[in-house]
Amino acid sequence: MSKLKTFTRRAFLVGSAAVAGGVAFGAYLVVRDPENPNLQNLPEGAASFNPWVRIDASGVTLITPHVDIGQGAVSMQAALIAEEMDLEWGGFNVDFGRPAPAYWNTAMAADGAPVLPWDDSFGARAMRSTMGGLLKVMGMQGTGGSSSTPDSFVKLREAGAMARETLKSAASARTGVAVANLRTEAGAVHLPDGTAISYTDLAAEAAQIDPVQDTPLRDPSTWRLIGHDMPRLDIEAKSTGQPMYGIDLELPGMVRASVRVNPRKGGSLNGFDATAAEAMPGVEQILEIPGGVAVIATNTWYAMQALDAISYDWGPADYPAEQAAHWAALEDSFTEETLDKEWLNSGDVEADMPGAEVLEAEYRAPYVAHQPLEPLNAIVLVEDDSVQVWTGHQMPRFLQQQVAAITGHDADQVVFHNQYAGGSFGHRLEFDYVKQATRVAMQLRGTPVKIIYSRESDFAQDFPRQITMGRARGAVRDGQVISYDTQIAAPSAMRSQMARLGQPLPGPDGQLAAGIWQQPYGFENVRMRGYAVEGLSPVSSWRSVGASANGFVGEGFLDELIHAAGADPLAERIRLCTLDDVSRRVLEAVGEMSNWGEALPEGTGRGVALVHSFGVPCAEVVEVTNTENGIRLDRVWVAADVGRVVDPVNFENIVKGGVIWGLGHAMNCEITYTDGIADQTNFHSHEGMRMHQVPEIFVRGLENGGVRGIGEPPVPPAAPALANAIFAATGQRLREMPFWNHVDFV
Repeated sequence: MSKLKTFTRRAFLVGSAAVAGGVAFGAYLVVRDPENPNLQNLPEGAASFNPWVRIDASGVTLITPHVDIGQGAVSMQAALIAEEMDLEWGGFNVDFGRPAPAYWNTAMAADGAPVLPWDDSFGARAMRSTMGGLLKVMGMQGTGGSSSTPDSFVKLREAGAMARETLKSAASARTGVAVANLRTEAGAVHLPDGTAISYTDLAAEAAQIDPVQDTPLRDPSTWRLIGHDMPRLDIEAKSTGQPMYGIDLELPGMVRASVRVNPRKGGSLNGFDATAAEAMPGVEQILEIPGGVAVIATNTWYAMQALDAISYDWGPADYPAEQAAHWAALEDSFTEETLDKEWLNSGDVEADMPGAEVLEAEYRAPYVAHQPLEPLNAIVLVEDDSVQVWTGHQMPRFLQQQVAAITGHDADQVVFHNQYAGGSFGHRLEFDYVKQATRVAMQLRGTPVKIIYSRESDFAQDFPRQITMGRARGAVRDGQVISYDTQIAAPSAMRSQMARLGQPLPGPDGQLAAGIWQQPYGFENVRMRGYAVEGLSPVSSWRSVGASANGFVGEGFLDELIHAAGADPLAERIRLCTLDDVSRRVLEAVGEMSNWGEALPEGTGRGVALVHSFGVPCAEVVEVTNTENGIRLDRVWVAADVGRVVDPVNFENIVKGGVIWGLGHAMNCEITYTDGIADQTNFHSHEGMRMHQVPEIFVRGLENGGVRGIGEPPVPPAAPALANAIFAATGQRLREMPFWNHVDFV
């Protein structure tokens, strides 16, 4: 039985015990390194020194287990290994590899532990270490939470260095030349006389040597790749339209299908009439699956058209049918009974403050959809002794477990072929589409089944970002903010996700407080509470999760307080930023970049926001102009500290994409419910930012803190910075997203 299946059933109970100070697993499990999966069925003459490097007659293959969902994870991972192995850029193969405990994510513990990012106390380090030990025991392989770079940065360079030194040892054994007199360059070991022996030529001999341990890493001053602009490995294929995504994949004998399940998420299918669909061109089979129907047809379009022709009797949803009731549930949730956790309480926010001006406000953030450009799709082949799955997914070992639970196989018999994915934003952390494909394939054993969601089904079945209501109260006196009290009510995204895996989430959900409780401001009086709201639409992780809504609440209300104090929005934030010097430098950098304080034309305003999420302080300044036709976005400046920028070009692109994502959703997007069904059915009613609306964006990466990822941190500051800029330009304060319900954009 796979260790994942054994451990995950009780993993979070173990985690809660660990956090409480106990250790619920043997120390030997934490110390022991998982097996190298590359050694299974390794061909004769091939070598693998660790889970990330394989060498055979076809060349050097670098295993990049973090899935690439558009963020450039494959290139990042490959660069770290190639830097130490002295490989030419692109002079190697890449492979996602098979799911394995060896690829457990070492960085997820940093955000999983309920400690502040800058807390380096013994207790904080112990908590992170305990959480890390838990994830190692579980073999928690996953991509998400902007963790790919911090997880990979050291261990993949160590993997490359180990391979390099082991190959040098093999060359030394062959030639008699001391290792100290050998060097490596361009995928070969070079002898003093100029002879070069390729890594592939040395593979068979190197395979007989114990891998060299404790190898020194290259000094950063010698880096050829890290910190330098690199063309991504996938740029040619993507630029020329070559098939490379899961949706492009074709297998011999494959049949095509699409599915339709109850648009009231989680509701039942009471019955259906497929008479009209059965007579349509191309329709081969119509199958019932839990909660819905699948159509097998000669092509995907025929299958989708047939689904539209079926008459369904859908059962009700378990959540309120109408949108107004969702907001009403939030309004009623600020009670002790629903309090998930009080994350901060210092000073006395409820004390009488003579001479102070007290402000109160309510903020709202709606449900929003994920909607990656590539619709959800999967291919599943069920056979007696194995199951094979082809799709792009962020949690490979959980996927194996979910499929095995349906087919009756052991999780280790589920062979998962991960694929490049055309976006995710958290969507490919879910499993429903894979489970549906598996249920269809169970009825067609021995035949590969490919399902593709229609865009409309994707919208209907999406588990959106959590709906959020924030209530804030604060006080100012003598030109300064002296009190800051925020309360967040929202469904727990983590509990919702874990429930779909059949697992509990003991203890509070940190995402209910994310983006506020980690803020680096040293308020004299401060409190932050999170309230978990039950019974609403099931929700999921959405790019930056809780911080995407909470940052809007926290930085929007802080801007109100600063305005009431008569202080400068940037200067007062810098004054308050006493808890984390790295965050203060980020604020100073974005002020310098934007020339904050310069005179602006009439009708032009700037807003600033800082949100600390996923260990990264990210500050943004947005500039807008109030024109006669509406608000025009002019420029955005972004500063973020990730400790080390691996690829400056990719860093800039990811930051710009995050800004556009955050701005577009703040301006235009929401999911609302009527009769339990999402009103928005496609991009026309859930519209991202248009090209003509995109402002000029300037980016700076700072390198003062620990190594972190950048995929999510640019999103949370975008909405509050834009709202604050609109206030500066118009005097209108926006406290509810999407903004287009209150202002026009050009």
